[in-house]
Amino acid sequence: MTKNTPDISIVYRALNEEKWFRDSLVALQAQVLDESVEIVLVDSGSTDFTLNIAKEFECRITHIKKADFSFGRSLNQGCDHARGNILVFISAHCIPDNPNWLKNLIAPIQNRQAVYTYGRQIGHDLSAFSEKQIFSKYFPNRSAIPQDGFFCNNANSAITREAWRKYKFDELVTGLEDMVLAKQLYADGEKIAYVAEATVIHIHEETREQTKNRYYREALTLRDIMPEVQINFSDFIRYLSAGILLDFSVALEKNKFWAYFWSIVRFRHAQYWGTYKGHHESKKLSQEQKERYYYPKNNDKP
Repeated sequence: MTKNTPDISIVYRALNEEKWFRDSLVALQAQVLDESVEIVLVDSGSTDFTLNIAKEFECRITHIKKADFSFGRSLNQGCDHARGNILVFISAHCIPDNPNWLKNLIAPIQNRQAVYTYGRQIGHDLSAFSEKQIFSKYFPNRSAIPQDGFFCNNANSAITREAWRKYKFDELVTGLEDMVLAKQLYADGEKIAYVAEATVIHIHEETREQTKNRYYREALTLRDIMPEVQINFSDFIRYLSAGILLDFSVALEKNKFWAYFWSIVRFRHAQYWGTYKGHHESKKLSQEQKERYYYPKNNDKP
């Protein structure tokens, strides 16, 4: 590659992410890596200091209009704007927790062990107690290179440009665009890897309604990715009860039962009620619904 062409492009999506974006970029600067790196920001209308921070760190900025926004479309635009042959995705409210995060994340790609990788996610002091338990379930401390299956998560992931270009991200799905692409690649015999040593701190500061809406959006897509998974009302009750009891037991072990009691109940109810609704409501979203669920961060009404 020429001097002006980076080896790796790190793509952020952002809407008013000033609170944690700087910390994430500072952690990127501390990465130990031989390859050249560029940072791309896909901004969907930030009105805070997100763009100022991006300019301070010399990010290459591309803008997506509110009317055009979807999770897949914004990532595709970022990839089109990027110049590297390895595309790395990280949420603007995720912070790499060690200087070898990027090196570890891309290693299976460089070693031709996988075309799509994703790393571990852990919670922050501000994270909901129950969400930390979810992170522990889906992002364990042991790597799988390659893994069996197509689970993936773009809050902390990397893919070859060639693999992304083959299908690109689905621009119509309401969430889980990462798993949609991963399933297509996996069906073609491509490998996906989970790298526990590529850890980020993922900070969700969501209201109960935002949590419910996130799981609702994901469920709309999950029923297409995995049609064999169908959530009925009895499942909702069973999963809700099991999730609450599991979290209660962990909280008791940590002597935090009463401190997290209502937080656990509220989070798990939002998670499973959103999931249940997403499995049973119409997949056809109106423009009004799209703007509620896709775009405005502070619009919590379903």
